Amino acid sequence: MNLFYLLCALLPVAFLSGWSLARRASAKHSGARVNALSSDYFRGLNYLLNEEQDKAIEVFLKLAEYNRDTVETHLALGNLFRRRGEVDRAIRVHQHLVSRSNLSDDMKTVALLELGEDYMRAGLLDRAETLFADLAAMNAHAPSALRHLIAIYQHERDWHQAIEHARRLEKMTGVSEGHTIAQFHCELAEQSRQHGASSEARAYLEKALEYEQGCVRAHMIDGAMHADDGDDDTAIVCYERAAWSNLAFVAEILPPYLRCCARAGKMDHAERFLCEVIERYHGISPVLALTGIYQERDGERTAIDFLTAQLRQRPSVRGLMALIDATMDKMSGEAHANFLILRDLTRKLLAGQAMYRCSQCGFGAKAHHWQCPSCKRWATVLPILGVANE
Repeated sequence: MNLFYLLCALLPVAFLSGWSLARRASAKHSGARVNALSSDYFRGLNYLLNEEQDKAIEVFLKLAEYNRDTVETHLALGNLFRRRGEVDRAIRVHQHLVSRSNLSDDMKTVALLELGEDYMRAGLLDRAETLFADLAAMNAHAPSALRHLIAIYQHERDWHQAIEHARRLEKMTGVSEGHTIAQFHCELAEQSRQHGASSEARAYLEKALEYEQGCVRAHMIDGAMHADDGDDDTAIVCYERAAWSNLAFVAEILPPYLRCCARAGKMDHAERFLCEVIERYHGISPVLALTGIYQERDGERTAIDFLTAQLRQRPSVRGLMALIDATMDKMSGEAHANFLILRDLTRKLLAGQAMYRCSQCGFGAKAHHWQCPSCKRWATVLPILGVANE
């Protein structure tokens, strides 16, 4: 996608540069230079398409020398440098553009945005913050500047500033940022909870649910806080609200939920809840949880029969491991040895699998993250549904 935008940015260069050269020289002389310029330009595009960035940079540097007023070429060069990790060179290119007195306001703003991205890539967040804040104050490409500022405040974990700028972005674009703002309030609630400020944490959770009524994370934090206070009955309600808000997170919800049910003596209630979940959710976690309840209450035979029947409907390596573990004690001799090999193979298979994937960028992980480490979206990292996963 970045390459596509880069090509779009470079496309007008040959034509604009040729037109400028045609006006400044005789028809014959300018024609020769335009031909040379066009040849270099398309040669550079060919290098880009073939991912030969070193050669592409060399060509576009030569192209920029033909006409130092070609802003698009300099912007393209800066982008190339940044993509290659040569951030210092990208900064110099964009600073050179910004310093030019004959640059239009629109193009200067674009150059400033690019320079801000250079600063972010270089880890110079204070410079980037100042630059984007100035652009937002001038309403110059304000939505882009605000998005960059929000990214900076998230990185710095300055959630109050992130909330303030997300609200500004929402007001400016008319597009709801409620989902993201709710996550920021959840972060604040987690911080307050860690510091023992329960009432403050609950106030943040209320704010989170105002911005996103079905915020799974807010319900889960609320449940955890009630569980900490010894109020398991209310915690159970909170965890069930979280599950029905989005069943995709049920694998994260079930462990604390079942602990609360066990302490409250409500395993029959948990059984009914799990049966309802299994009807709507195709992952293996609620099946394994219900298998555990049957084994504890009704015995091993009932649990094995239930799990076997479920595995016919929803094949699962994790389910197979649970079935092997449940039947190992009944095996002896060669059969027992074979089951040991099978159990070892299934464990190795699971050990190499990503259990979670971001629905936006495809980032894979073995543990759950509320914010995707790759694309920085919130609540998009979900359990992978499949034979070797959930």
